[in-house]
Amino acid sequence: MADVHIPHPLPEGTVEGNGAYAVGNNGDHFAVTRRCRHLRADLANGSIDDDGCLVCPWHKAKYDTATGRMVRGPQEPFNKYPGLSWAFTQLTKVWPLGRANVVVDEG
Repeated sequence: MADVHIPHPLPEGTVEGNGAYAVGNNGDHFAVTRRCRHLRADLANGSIDDDGCLVCPWHKAKYDTATGRMVRGPQEPFNKYPGLSWAFTQLTKVWPLGRANVVVDEG
């Protein structure tokens, strides 16, 4: 697994971009590849929910940052059509996001 270096600890609940990775802090620092598996939205613009999952800024897909796996598929506007969110989830969750170790270079 690759290392992603950040110059200082991130405040809890934040996400930012670092090269090819979205780096965040959900109680622990994490780094996952930056593009959502659904429509390639930039996950560095996402948010962290109460469960510690990274949430896509476009259609609200949720990712487990420890595994990179999608735990909930795209929601908007797909949740308006019965079964469509489930179908997108099945197609996209089979490929987890890539992960990296976060190294804080304080000094």
